[in-house]
Amino acid sequence: MIDATKALLSELIGFETVSADSNLEMIACLAGRLEDCGAKVEAMIDPSGKKANLFATLGPERDGGIVLSGHTDVVPVTDQDWHSDPFVMEERDARLYGRGSCDMKGFIAAAVTMAPEFAAQVAERPLHFAFTYDEETGCVGAGHLVQTLKERGLKPRMALIGEPTSMRIIEGHKGCHEYTTRFHGLEGHGSAPDLGVNAVEYAVRYVARLLAVKDQLRGMAPVDSRFDPPWTTVNVGAFQGGSVHNVIAPKAEVAWEMRPVQTSDADFVKQHLQAYCRDELLPLMRAVYPDAKIDTEVVGEVVGLVPEDSNEARRLLMDLTGANSAELVPFGTEAGLFQSMGMDVVVCGPGDIAQAHKANEFVAVAQLEACLGVLDGLAGKLAEL
Repeated sequence: MIDATKALLSELIGFETVSADSNLEMIACLAGRLEDCGAKVEAMIDPSGKKANLFATLGPERDGGIVLSGHTDVVPVTDQDWHSDPFVMEERDARLYGRGSCDMKGFIAAAVTMAPEFAAQVAERPLHFAFTYDEETGCVGAGHLVQTLKERGLKPRMALIGEPTSMRIIEGHKGCHEYTTRFHGLEGHGSAPDLGVNAVEYAVRYVARLLAVKDQLRGMAPVDSRFDPPWTTVNVGAFQGGSVHNVIAPKAEVAWEMRPVQTSDADFVKQHLQAYCRDELLPLMRAVYPDAKIDTEVVGEVVGLVPEDSNEARRLLMDLTGANSAELVPFGTEAGLFQSMGMDVVVCGPGDIAQAHKANEFVAVAQLEACLGVLDGLAGKLAEL
């Protein structure tokens, strides 16, 4: 089984599914494999027509059963120092190198390789495969998929999200909210600053307020928070604006994110910044230039995975792996979206998150073998789900 998984993983790595590009060739490849196993397959095309989610079902089309989910997109390789072609899988020292090998085409390859065994074992409840687009840019595809399934009234019982966790069971993670805030001022000569509205200067003030809020959030952590760190975090990821030394910058933008541990923190941050712009920054800008603006684009607001006292997916994975506990992680996944449908959800997959997004990304062969072992155990329990 490991050789077949390696072969499929090699094929999947060869599809250059960077989030900015199409994933349709990879979706077609996976769809064909699953159709050959008798699955009912549907490619859900996005509004651009260039990307798609894949939703496939083995067994009866009814409520219950389990979803095996992974995202098809990968991050760019631009300006990374790879030792081999990132889109050609290379095996060295019991590791499989290539973009997406760890995050998260390794899991997808293992799950699809196991499809014939699943098809032979599935009984009264279905097994679904959900492979999404644009996870790396805000879990856009998963959001569309979940909304579609809700509209259809389909209610799977549980979901396994195969993000790289070194096959540890993850039952919770923070949300991930990403924003781009843009400042529109008035250009002018640097020698007459009072006659223009310097967008860079107002963006700097905005960042300073963001950092003050960031410090304030440290004291708002729930007493029983299990996250590390236990509070909601804020990160300023990019700042752009201006052109030369002696021109008042008419435009600037700030790319930032927060990882809330609770919904009230996210509401606090957004309301505070909205009030700051409305009551302080914009009046100053518009006193000089009435058309000045501050706009915030919501890139993505992905809900977290909330740890639950009762979680059938956690119990199942503990049984399959032999683990006696589940953990929390700081990074985000699509898991919370599936949880919003009422499913019990865990994150567990091959590879180490430390390898994700880096040059020379790899998944250890031993990790793929461990994943195949868990999926084989799952096949033997399908009749019980």
